[in-house]
Amino acid sequence: MPLKLHRCPATWAKMSGHPCWRVQKALDDMGVEYEVVKEAWPLRSRRTAVIEGTGQSSVPAIELEDGTWYREQSAEMERAIRGGRFGPGTAA
Repeated sequence: MPLKLHRCPATWAKMSGHPCWRVQKALDDMGVEYEVVKEAWPLRSRRTAVIEGTGQSSVPAIELEDGTWYREQSAEMERAIRGGRFGPGTAA
């Protein structure tokens, strides 16, 4: 199972300042395989998987192959992805 990127449903929003797009583009640029999971909006309380995995309702969040989760501010997530923390041949 590839990584799961939990993000907002606004997949059309492809602006550099959009948090979900920023993380998704970094994954794409680094060649990381992932599955997009569109989370509820605007009712954050319906993001049950994200809340259970991270303790908060904010997206983007990454669910790793081993069932653990990664969630920080999108700029930090982008830096981690571009820094090689996630990707082919890495142990996330």
